Amino acid sequence: MKVLKFGGTSVGSAERMHALVHLINDSDAKIVVLSAMSGTTNNLIEIATALYAKQNDKAKQLIDVLENKYKEVIKQLYKSESASNKGIELLDSHFNYLHAFTMDLFTVNEERSILAQGELLSTAMFHFYLEEIGIDSVLLPALNFMRIDENEEPDLNYIETNIKAELTKYPNTKLFITQGYICRNAFGEIDNLKRGGSDYTATIIGAAIRSEEIQIWTDIDGMHNNDPRIVDKTHPIAELSFDEAAELAYFGAKILHPTCILPAQQRNIPVRLLNTMQPDAKGTLINSKTTGDSIKAVAAKDGITAIKIKSGRMLLAYGFLRAVFEIFERYKTPIDMITTSEVAVSLTIDNTKNLDAIKNELEEFCSIEIDSDLTIVCIVGDFTAEKQGYALRIFDALKNIPIRMISYGGSENNISILVDTKLKKDALVALNKGLFQ
Repeated sequence: MKVLKFGGTSVGSAERMHALVHLINDSDAKIVVLSAMSGTTNNLIEIATALYAKQNDKAKQLIDVLENKYKEVIKQLYKSESASNKGIELLDSHFNYLHAFTMDLFTVNEERSILAQGELLSTAMFHFYLEEIGIDSVLLPALNFMRIDENEEPDLNYIETNIKAELTKYPNTKLFITQGYICRNAFGEIDNLKRGGSDYTATIIGAAIRSEEIQIWTDIDGMHNNDPRIVDKTHPIAELSFDEAAELAYFGAKILHPTCILPAQQRNIPVRLLNTMQPDAKGTLINSKTTGDSIKAVAAKDGITAIKIKSGRMLLAYGFLRAVFEIFERYKTPIDMITTSEVAVSLTIDNTKNLDAIKNELEEFCSIEIDSDLTIVCIVGDFTAEKQGYALRIFDALKNIPIRMISYGGSENNISILVDTKLKKDALVALNKGLFQ
């Protein structure tokens, strides 16, 4: 069985839902994971924000606008009166539920319930359309089997047991539709896998059922060797290893959510990135193979803050780094890059929520300097110790770009450099010219 995930643009209109049928209607057994219609989650966040601020009249207006948008889609999606009536009943149910929040107090748990409505709507609407045109399918409620634990990590044992129980109810069915993004938490409350969570849903399901392949369908023909929004003449990469893809996703390749690689990698399930607009394009295959000694791609991550930590006590002090890292751990702030010398440590973070508290604790035993508006440029490929010449090619391409930090050797798949964000485009263009042309 395959798992196919389609994002918001793939179900963003009646026309796109009609086109989606041609991508899934074959003899292969599959689970189709759908996101909310494009723009819906942002609309629901706006509604929740208004409810938090007790701007109930504004929330009502926003709900009405969204409902009218969906009513237009219903008119275009279905041809028969019976299917249209089912669609209207569906909208009435969900939007009455949203309107009910404008009449009472609003909590965090209720916000998560609001955010779940987008996926619940898109999957039911598409399932009804399949019914109307005579394609047999089953709507699998993700809330029956998707769960995260107390640490907000997927509870894979629970998911595996419960999704298999759901599937065994329909032994003769080959097409299942389910929701991306949404789940329950350890307390049984409606929750979600955060932004980009539909990718994560697909790879978790793929791992749970030991799928033969996971397909992530977007509006781009695979993962490109550089950012096509910034650099001309980029091209899709035919094949990547799991580690290479994870590095690119973490450091800015928007096509794939960083967290979604691990479940597939743990069960060695290939992930294929495909384009709904060009279904015949080969896309990118991600698997356990390493495809030779080459530089594969470049990605960039903005919003980086660098912290330089200096202390005379650091010289030969074996507990210094532990003391530094414990501060970041306490404030749940991940570190992206790190370099060290005898008297200083430089590191980068992308989450500055607790930066002031971290700064205050660090200053108790060292001096620090903080720089912001920085970008990590990540060069991904096969950089095992025996390989020669790659560093020369990279830094020759960047000879006119001032570099703030370099991280080389921590990974066999990644060389990272830190530059001012204002130089990001220059760095990406220079690397594209020096490495790929």
